[in-house]
Amino acid sequence: MITASQLRAARALLGVDQKTLAKLAGLSLPTIQRMEASEGNVRGIISTLTKVVEALDNAGIELIGDGARSDNGGRGVRLKTSPRSSNTPY
Repeated sequence: MITASQLRAARALLGVDQKTLAKLAGLSLPTIQRMEASEGNVRGIISTLTKVVEALDNAGIELIGDGARSDNGGRGVRLKTSPRSSNTPY
């Protein structure tokens, strides 16, 4: 699961707008807007959620879920330690 807050934070870490994330994920801008406007966990079609998570992963974002190792114990996002691939479009 990914929360709307995680999605917004991940996008901020990457320095991209909603339109760019939509393009990276192969989704429409209104879909990303709806996802970010959600409260709590983002709800939607599994394949849509998977596309967003994969796009973030490919861009170098690591999602931190409940119970995952985190110094403060909560959900979050962080940049992966390995650099992004050179074919990343931004």
